[in-house]
This record gives sequence, C-alpha cells and structure tokens, in this order.
Amino acid sequence: MTSVLTGLEMLLRESHPWIPGARLGLLCNPASVDRAFSHSRDLLRERFPGQLCALYSPQHGFNAEKQDNMIESDHMIDGATGLPVYSLYGETRIPTPEMLAPIDVLVIDLQDVGTRVYTFIYTVSYCLDAAAAAGKRVLVLDRPNPINGRDLEGNVLEAEWRSFVGRFPIPMRHAMTIGELAGLFNDHFGAGADLEIVSMQGWRRTMWFSDTGLPWVAPSPNMPTAATAIVYPGQVVWEGTNVSEGRGTSLPFEIFGAPFLNPDKVLDFIGGPRLPGAFLRSCLFEPTSGKWAGEACRGFQIHVTDPDHYRPYRTSLRLLQALLHHHPDAMRWKTDPYEYEFEKPAIDLILGSRDIRHGVSRMESIPSLEAAWGPALEDFLALRRPYLLYAD
Repeated sequence: MTSVLTGLEMLLRESHPWIPGARLGLLCNPASVDRAFSHSRDLLRERFPGQLCALYSPQHGFNAEKQDNMIESDHMIDGATGLPVYSLYGETRIPTPEMLAPIDVLVIDLQDVGTRVYTFIYTVSYCLDAAAAAGKRVLVLDRPNPINGRDLEGNVLEAEWRSFVGRFPIPMRHAMTIGELAGLFNDHFGAGADLEIVSMQGWRRTMWFSDTGLPWVAPSPNMPTAATAIVYPGQVVWEGTNVSEGRGTSLPFEIFGAPFLNPDKVLDFIGGPRLPGAFLRSCLFEPTSGKWAGEACRGFQIHVTDPDHYRPYRTSLRLLQALLHHHPDAMRWKTDPYEYEFEKPAIDLILGSRDIRHGVSRMESIPSLEAAWGPALEDFLALRRPYLLYAD
C-alpha cells in the first residue's frame, strides 16, 4: 500500500511563503485530519502559533452532525480554541466580508467524495469568489478523490439546472481532486482569487481511497466509509424520489428500498443480481429516520465486488428504470424543497438535466443516454486537462 501525504501534511513539512506573519482562517470539518487523526485546526495552531484567527464550516456543520439537506448550522465559538466558527451553510452559503475580515489567508482542508452533487466543492467555489472580492488569499490543502481520478461518468450539468448541488457544468463523477477543482473554478470559471494549491505527495489518478494508506473519517453523517463514496454517484438519485436511500440505517446509500418495492421484479428487469463490478443482495430494513422511518422497506444492499468495473451512475439509472416500470403508481418524484430550490424538481437538480429524467422514464436504454451525453463529457475531459496536478 502506498503512503500518500495530503496537502495538510505537506504544508506542515514545508510551510509556504504566504504563511509567515499572516492571519489564518481554516475551512474544515472532522475529516480534516492527518494520518494520526490529529485535526488540522490543532496542527496549524501548533505549527504557526498565534496565527489561526477564525474557523469556517461547510454543510453538515463544524462537527459534521447535521444530517440532511437544508439542515442549517449556526455560527459558534469553538470550545477547544475560543475561535469563532463561521457557518457557510446557514444564513448564507457565501462568506461575507465580515466573516473574512479577521484573516489574510483562507486555508481550505476538506475531504471531497468525487461526485458533482456533494456541496463542499461549491462552498470552495464561493470562498474563491468572496476572497477575490475581499482581497484575501486562498490556500487549498489537497486531498484524494476517494473514487479515483481516472474514471469519469455521467452527463455534464446543464445551465438551467444550476444549484448548490451543481454550480458548474461538470459530470456526476468528475475524477478530480478538490484542489484541481479549485483551480478549474478559479481560472476557467472566473473566480479570480489569489489561489495556490498545496499538492499531495504520492497520489496517483488510479488510486481508490483504500490504496492511499490514509484513515477515513466521515466528512458528513451519511458518508460513513470510503465504500459509501463508491456507490454515492449513482445512489444519490434516490434523494429525488420517495425511495429510501438508506438514511436512518447503518449503510446509507449502500442500502435502498421502499415498502412497495418488489425485489424479484426488480431483479427480473435488470437481468439478475450480478452486475458489472457489483452484487445486489435483497434485504429488508427499517429506517430510524428520514423516508419511511419506522416502516419495513424491501430493497437491496449493493455489494461492490470490483470497483474498477462498477459504474455507479449507470447502475442506479437502470435501477431507477426498474422501479418506474414495475411500480409506476407507487414511485414518486420528490416535491419538497431541495438545496434552496423551491420550484425545480429535486431529481432534475441531482441529474443536472430534465432530459435524463425523461429518457429514463421513457425506458430509453442507458447506453443510448450515455451516447447522447458523450460529446459533452469528451469536452469536459479536454477542459479539465490543464488543471490536473497528478499523473496516472
């Protein structure tokens, strides 16, 4: 197993010319740790005494305790340091000038999960915008894409469906690190901040998180393991439906189902439980919270047997078709507000397109849908190339 050094660990080894004498802010959460589980807040305070002046938190809160969509966190005082913690998922998702006033350099140390709809990357993008306007510098401490930096998948988001789960035209599975995305957002999409990225050492694009030698700490309550991140680019589609995505169980996103789901019919539709790189095991579960809380749900656990051959988005779209085909009267699209969008359907915001929903509903083959979005995906491949920091 290769031992990867994160951007945090590289900064502590080598420092940076922006650091001496600067007032530092840190955007972080519980996953912002080194390989010994020491938190970046504590490591920066020890390495640069007296310089850390403010903390910032993304969705789910500074302690990653907030469970779901549109569950906001308040500003607070960090009990361990006495520093202010400014919430970037509360009254605003964009840092205000007042929030940035105490600092000169905003240090960002967040673990992304490699999927377009995970909001941390857009918090980074808004920080870049705000830092540019306020004349602050931004230093991103890079971390691995846990589902590798090689395999792209899915359609590119269409402009009409921009939201906090999709601000820029990138595919569902973008195969970039959070540092590489920061470069793309800052340069190509025009944030224009004074940005530098502290690269990792030893990371290669073919790596899964299990190859890195780093510990996994859940970046959000329903991302408990690196295995969750592998299925998430597909299984997140259930958030746009009345099917449980496994929230309120010990295996969110790996488990899905509903009281009305007939596992035998689903398996018959998709050709059996053995899929490329995965096995669908029928199960019964009872969520303790979220959709169908306290009710018995029939469904499946996705066991990924070969992540290199498993395609989460393709797999979940096909499963979505199976439920639409066999349970047209019971399955529903979510109509509640989703990530501060009150009119547009959640499923279209997640898919980044209305046409994908329509195509799935018309039972168009998934390969035909993939062929239709293929040219835009190829364009994104070319677009991202100048911002890649690591080799295969």
